[in-house]
Amino acid sequence: MTDHLVLPAEWHQQDAILITWPHALSAWAANLSFVELSYIDLTTTLSHYQDMIIQLHPSVDLEKLLRKLTQSEANLSKCHFVVLASNDTWARDHGPIGVLDQGMTKLLDFTFNGWGNKFEAHLDNQLNRAMADLGLVVATTSIDWVLEGGSLESDGQGTLLTTSACLLNTNRNGKVSRAQVEERMASCLGANRMLWLESGALEGDDTDAHIDTLARFASVSTIIYQGCTDPLDSHYASLVQMKAELAAFRTNDGVAYDLIELPWPSAKFAADGHRLPATYANFLITNKLVLVPTYDDPMDILAIELVQRAFPNHFIRGINALPLIEEHGSLHCITMQLIEGSVNFKGRFESLPGTMG
Repeated sequence: MTDHLVLPAEWHQQDAILITWPHALSAWAANLSFVELSYIDLTTTLSHYQDMIIQLHPSVDLEKLLRKLTQSEANLSKCHFVVLASNDTWARDHGPIGVLDQGMTKLLDFTFNGWGNKFEAHLDNQLNRAMADLGLVVATTSIDWVLEGGSLESDGQGTLLTTSACLLNTNRNGKVSRAQVEERMASCLGANRMLWLESGALEGDDTDAHIDTLARFASVSTIIYQGCTDPLDSHYASLVQMKAELAAFRTNDGVAYDLIELPWPSAKFAADGHRLPATYANFLITNKLVLVPTYDDPMDILAIELVQRAFPNHFIRGINALPLIEEHGSLHCITMQLIEGSVNFKGRFESLPGTMG
């Protein structure tokens, strides 16, 4: 238990994984049945290992959804539903960020502005407070600063990994300096060191190069990252430069990080021809599982094997993320871990048919 302020690593013990279910009033409207396949796959797989909190827009038919999850053999006893209006489904970025302060769990509610006002987000920005008001999670602390969960990686010991393209973008907090950002991350998240990537970005990405699409901590001494080995690919120069930057970083102990390079999936395109941001770095770490996005690609198997190398004490499962990249995100983007001490499972979740007293 920490005796100071820290943003835990993703492998810190979790109460639950938070997701926001897609609905007909979100960007998924045209592909709703397609993307639901990914959400059902995720929920079915993960619910056999740990609890999930599932936010449902009022337009979602809960009984119909329960039938689908029952047919897929999800463990409904681990699925906790709450009806709340949302704009979209990117829980990683609108969800609360959990920290440990003097050993106590706190949930921080940063401002979410739709990745620099690219998309409407006023409903998403109210979800964390609504969850707390219903008594489902501990009280949230509102912070007047735009920050998304996908823009930060933490080693759990005070080091944050991020990208300049996102955290210094004027579409988040105006014109801020690196020093100002570092001061804010120190005061809010306990960061005592920040590693800034200057290179690396994916075509089709709406987030201005979130770190969770590029490079991730697998331990305090290991970083697993998205590589590119095709010199003819438009990403090649940027990702090779990113690799060099990662190689130059040092741990708190002053030694180079162990680096694991993920394979490059073949290019994926939307129906209108634009490139989609397929990345294996967008995996989710849970208490017992690491879930890896897959793309019906020959590199899927190797990516899973490499993630297993990075997380030898976890089970590894692939989740079909092809539907998710249609809206320019992937598996990690639709999930947010709620760290131990966050959730009140006796709160006002939806009663399921057959469970009402």
